Amino acid sequence: MAVANASRRHANDDYREIRTRMVVLGLVQASGEKLGNTFNVWKFKYGRGKMAKNLSSKTMKVGKLDISYLTGGQGDPLVVIHGGSDGSRAWLQNANELSKHYTVYVPDLPGFGRSQPIDGDYYIPELVEFVDGFSHNLGLEGFHLMGHSLGGGIALSYALKFPHKITKLVLVSSMCLGREIALWVRLLSNRALCRSIGKAVLAILRGVKWVIDLLLAPLEFVIPINWTSMHLGCSITTIKEQTTVLIHRLSEIMVPTLIVWGDKDPIIPVKQAYAAAQLIPDCQLRVFENCGHSVYRQKTPEFSQLVTAFLSRN
Repeated sequence: MAVANASRRHANDDYREIRTRMVVLGLVQASGEKLGNTFNVWKFKYGRGKMAKNLSSKTMKVGKLDISYLTGGQGDPLVVIHGGSDGSRAWLQNANELSKHYTVYVPDLPGFGRSQPIDGDYYIPELVEFVDGFSHNLGLEGFHLMGHSLGGGIALSYALKFPHKITKLVLVSSMCLGREIALWVRLLSNRALCRSIGKAVLAILRGVKWVIDLLLAPLEFVIPINWTSMHLGCSITTIKEQTTVLIHRLSEIMVPTLIVWGDKDPIIPVKQAYAAAQLIPDCQLRVFENCGHSVYRQKTPEFSQLVTAFLSRN
């Protein structure tokens, strides 16, 4: 009897999970973009709040800002810059793997995760200065640099401004390599639209998160945007295109560079990766099949192995 009751409970839990996923993904996809594939909006709560065994969470002052970051491992330093829809914890699994070979530092950019936001308007130049202040405070004179999406644009800009500080560069589904970008990102460039619907969208997503956390104990719905990402959207694009494109400067990159992309990226088309790889003098390109914008999370073991092999190459 006890076994039968347990089986019924598990079946009910499975049905409730499937039903709730269908409702939530329907809401998320209502915008016309496949955000369920674009963002990793689901994560298990197992060990929620716990840190991977090789990593720890720390804080430091960068200028006047209180900045949170993940760090761990040993070996050559590797700084990782997250994208515009998440924070350092999106890189938890990858950082844990990479920390077996490198000393990894993954900061929460200002306004993301647990880091204090910058006052006023800011975009990539200010975030490049932030990365420089962060690395300076860590005492890093030379390091590997990796960035995803917005973080890729920051990493690319940093490598162009401070080429003597970078040992190797990894760009993952990076911005600033072409003008084309997804419609929903371009919509965020409209400040009036952001002001009028931004609070409503975030309120809906918080409501969805509350329902998921209530009904699906093992799962957490991760809100894919926040005020900072919406604010940055007003700076990084116009309604037509990306505002900062550095493809004309790619020939200036003198450090070995790895570009990683998903062939089904719905935010930044993979053709930008192929074009960039032709212009960077020492460049390696890897495109993962059937992957979207966050290939580092979709193919964590393969991605970590690829990056480790590239950074260890003489």
